[in-house]
Amino acid sequence: MTGRGRARRIAPFTLGALLALGLTSANGIPAQQARSEFTGSCYCRAAGELHCVSDQTEDQCKHRCAQELCDDWFWLERRPCWNWGYGG
Repeated sequence: MTGRGRARRIAPFTLGALLALGLTSANGIPAQQARSEFTGSCYCRAAGELHCVSDQTEDQCKHRCAQELCDDWFWLERRPCWNWGYGG
């Protein structure tokens, strides 16, 4: 097999691999970093009561809940606080 024939066989695979690598890192921003920049609602349950603060990033929520010694906490991405009842 000549060098030219081998290059013709390898070239499409190499090009495909390079394109696949380029597409997976096209954004250049890791998914976790992009997610942490969204704001949302931060819920903290302490002493049996649930409190919410809006417009918090996930990192801000973690920090806030650690300071307030929350028993349980969760963060809802891109959602406002739900502080009212169902109206029954």
